[in-house]
Amino acid sequence: MRRRQFLEWALMWPVMASAADRNLHARRGGAGRVVVVGAGYGGATAAKQIRVLSRGRVEVILIDQNAQFISCPVSNRVLSGQKTLEQLSFGYDRLQRHHGVKFMRGSVTAIDAGKSRVVVAGQKLAYDRLVVAPGIDFIYDAFPMLAGAQEQIPHAWKAGPQTRNLHRQLLAMRDGGVFTIAVPPQPYRCPPAPYERACQVAFYLKTHKPRSRVMVLDANPVITSKRVLFERAFHDLYPGMIEYVPGSELREVDVATKTVKTTFETLRSDVLNIIPPQRAGRIAQDAGLANIDGRWCEVDVLSYESKLLPRVHVLGDAIEAGLPKSAHMANAQAKICARAVVALMLGQAPDAAPAFANTCYSFVDGRQAMHISTLYRYEPARRGMQAEGKGVLSEHASAQEGMDAEAWARQIWADTLD
Repeated sequence: MRRRQFLEWALMWPVMASAADRNLHARRGGAGRVVVVGAGYGGATAAKQIRVLSRGRVEVILIDQNAQFISCPVSNRVLSGQKTLEQLSFGYDRLQRHHGVKFMRGSVTAIDAGKSRVVVAGQKLAYDRLVVAPGIDFIYDAFPMLAGAQEQIPHAWKAGPQTRNLHRQLLAMRDGGVFTIAVPPQPYRCPPAPYERACQVAFYLKTHKPRSRVMVLDANPVITSKRVLFERAFHDLYPGMIEYVPGSELREVDVATKTVKTTFETLRSDVLNIIPPQRAGRIAQDAGLANIDGRWCEVDVLSYESKLLPRVHVLGDAIEAGLPKSAHMANAQAKICARAVVALMLGQAPDAAPAFANTCYSFVDGRQAMHISTLYRYEPARRGMQAEGKGVLSEHASAQEGMDAEAWARQIWADTLD
């Protein structure tokens, strides 16, 4: 599929280049500008691909409040001591050096779509097209005390300092203690990640503190991804150590004692990891882009252009398009978005039949992993992406798939940032 798309672009380029000369010559010395807000898997990939596909003719400014990219995929392995956060952290220097992306560190505080500009650090920055990849924000309406209690009860759902904090709490936990993970209702970032986290925590405890337990309090009725494989891992690798309780919605939380009351029980924990419900990142909320349930952004999946604001594109975890919220998905969407952005800036139409695959690996111990891969194609009748079948699921977790998972991570990091 990638080779086919490359050939299509190679064939289309002479026509597109002439369109660039005609349509964009008068603006900024013959080049348009795209501002990309958010430099995660979606934003960084979009910034790179717009530069590549336009042959450097489109100026790209990538803005993020963080100086480094920290990968959420693989970060659960930091908890078990299999990885360090430093191994998952990368700079944006190669995007700048290899592709001419201009990186700006700062927070975008406003989007003025009417005047085609954003405000960052008090500076007004104009754009021809805007790509917003803000990731997720958290909803604390039910338990507002958690917003200020991340030192005691970290969610660690954005890789970084909270990941280290949760790892330290696990190391300090007594043998015979209880590590509790509370899973929010769908949709949330990376459906299999809470269950992978349970396995990684249990792997550490089995080795170092074997009298301990892992409680998984899931607000969903069943395991939301790779169900059969995770159930097998819980039973075969960690018998009596992981207790999975579906339909466990939180009713009360006591921060001081790390006690939760659920639909079924009251439980006190040594380490409490509550993953809050989620929504599109704050800038998308503030800009009025989140029109689905007040949480997610609606887009045209041929271009990822917002259904609300013209020439503003949204991608990644922030959108609702019937697609899983994963790093691979954000990377794939960014490529379709970049291709569409360049085409639209050059007076062309976006691809009318996009297709891409999504692959997700999960580690169940120190070496073994499993995966699911699904191919998605555009379905004109519903104007959305449609999965072809149920996808390809591992028969079982294995060390070979663990090596494949490591290779996948290296490949997507390079594809996003190199």
